[in-house]
Amino acid sequence: MLPDASICLDTAKTRLIKQFQPLKIILFGSQAKGNATAGSDIDLLVVLPAVTSKRQTAIAMRRSLADLPIGKDIVVTTPEEISRRGYIVGTVLHEALTEGKVLYEQA
Repeated sequence: MLPDASICLDTAKTRLIKQFQPLKIILFGSQAKGNATAGSDIDLLVVLPAVTSKRQTAIAMRRSLADLPIGKDIVVTTPEEISRRGYIVGTVLHEALTEGKVLYEQA
């Protein structure tokens, strides 16, 4: 992970925990795999207990991180969706769950 990305990631994690109280945050993609380049974004899977609109919640999360100088892809999910779809190879959920790094998990 590149130094600037690491700082942005720490800030993003802290803000998401404070503002959205997730159950878990997982970093996936090139930053998690260690093959990120200067133009790479951060890919986050954010697991919430429940959500009425994944899209609107992801938009709110991106807004809360808008000042960070790195691209952000945020996928919002729930434990129920992980149970239903997390095992499907080729999905973002499967990639994040099998290749990602857990940044935060609620105790």
